Amino acid sequence: MKKRIFLIGACILSFTMLSCDKEVLDLNSTKEISDLAIWSTERAAEMYVTASYKGITDVSQVVNSRNEYYDSYSDIMKSTSWDLYNHAYNKTLLEANIQTGSAGPFECWDDAYGRIRRANVLLVDIDRYGVAKFGEEWCNVRRAEARFCRAFSYYRLIRVYGGVPIRTDKSGVNGGVDDGANPENINRARATEAESWDFVIKELQWATTYLPDAWPPEWEGRATKKAAYGLISRMALFGQQWEVAAKAAEKVKELGGDLAPDYAKVFQVDGGQDNSKEILFALSFLKNEITHPYDQRNRPVGDKAVYGVDIWGEHVPTAELADLYEFSDGTPFNWATYATAGHADPYTDREPRFHATILYNGAQWENRTIQTYVGGTDGFVAFAKAGATNAHTCTGYYLRKYLQEGHTDFISGSYQYDAVLRYAEVLLNKAEAYAQWDYAQYRQQALDALNEVRHRVNLPLKTAADAPNLDAFMTLLRKERCVELAGEGFRYWDLRRWKLAANVINGKMAHGVKITNTSGVLSYETVNCDANTSRIFLERFYYFSLPTSETVNNKLCDNNPLW
Repeated sequence: MKKRIFLIGACILSFTMLSCDKEVLDLNSTKEISDLAIWSTERAAEMYVTASYKGITDVSQVVNSRNEYYDSYSDIMKSTSWDLYNHAYNKTLLEANIQTGSAGPFECWDDAYGRIRRANVLLVDIDRYGVAKFGEEWCNVRRAEARFCRAFSYYRLIRVYGGVPIRTDKSGVNGGVDDGANPENINRARATEAESWDFVIKELQWATTYLPDAWPPEWEGRATKKAAYGLISRMALFGQQWEVAAKAAEKVKELGGDLAPDYAKVFQVDGGQDNSKEILFALSFLKNEITHPYDQRNRPVGDKAVYGVDIWGEHVPTAELADLYEFSDGTPFNWATYATAGHADPYTDREPRFHATILYNGAQWENRTIQTYVGGTDGFVAFAKAGATNAHTCTGYYLRKYLQEGHTDFISGSYQYDAVLRYAEVLLNKAEAYAQWDYAQYRQQALDALNEVRHRVNLPLKTAADAPNLDAFMTLLRKERCVELAGEGFRYWDLRRWKLAANVINGKMAHGVKITNTSGVLSYETVNCDANTSRIFLERFYYFSLPTSETVNNKLCDNNPLW
């Protein structure tokens, strides 16, 4: 994985120099940076193409953990701030008027269409300049990258709004770029949600024809066939194209997708494990040059005294997540019975993903013991609808996933990658797709995919007796996705596409564990961590309101119902 760390960071640095500190894909930039400069050499053209991936960085859970950490809009993670750090999480969940007539913190219309517009311009430029300079074969690979990135931007839009207007490099007047600049292109009706997902899937399917199996070391980290098929398996679930999702997942396996041996090391930038078969697409960074503040934002508050720097402890796991992790022998966790079942404490004997994802009271961390009990070094502070907890946990837990233990240089910036697409997700996509496609016929395929994920962490395999019907299997699948992918930004979107968000969020409160230490004797109390306020997820939130600027200016674009 080390080579991958340098790829996107190096491209961004090179492109920043080329663009004289202007964003390369700003539409005005082609007037200021001559086409001759961009297309004069293969390296310059490559950097122009790789800038397309910025649209994926926009929603990176590692880079943007302050403002777009989507799990904290769900039941499994909790923001420790009411209205600091530009956190919209708790206000969104606890105040109904935050999303009145808008998508609130999920608003991405202008940003995503900006990325789409830039991808469309790039595709036109490839036709105009690239073919003559570098040949059709070279250009098809770069077209595939642009369409891969454009598909991702449409994915961002559709999961928020449902069906959207489809604007491409050839759908405008006289076959030109459809960007609304020409008055004849302004009015464009929305495709249906099914048509929109179909467009995205077809874009990625086209890309699989031309994307390479792998890139040379200099460009390692760009989209590959495996990455495109992996995204198809994800997006086809949203589109309920079960056969497409299952077959795309099978293709990832054929192309070499596999799980890395150690779950915890998948998220360690210098963990000493080859993760290349599991991490199908990553956003990578460069130590001391292209960095982000993930560690400083999410480390346990006790690190503040150790390092003498501010720590924010912005996102912490809830009891709803922590209690889902099984014991290492596969038995469910239960507060009422764990002690009588022979476990010395609630945490030590839990399965590997619990220890890789959550820092809990008694966990070993950087030569010290985490103390989340009231008054401890990392002690519990109740959440209030004002201010923040001053970096303390309000659930009794801290997030461990992606934190880089022992990296004292996090103070000047973290540089771990963001594993945007993993083979573990693809396996879970495959399990769900086979089950939904025809459970009676494909039950074993669904169980096999689910069990491959469980086998990696040495949990007992599920059998037909555990899942005699589709509903029973989906219960297992939803739990497995939750614990496997926790902290990676999937839970909120999964609840929406399953149409379960209202059931899981609305009228509910999230919980934590308040621990008291009396002369070394610990007692555990389950407490709500939402200031005794019920959460809100209304039926209309499944399809958010389009921006007024779009519905006013685009006469053919109707808003979603209920807004």
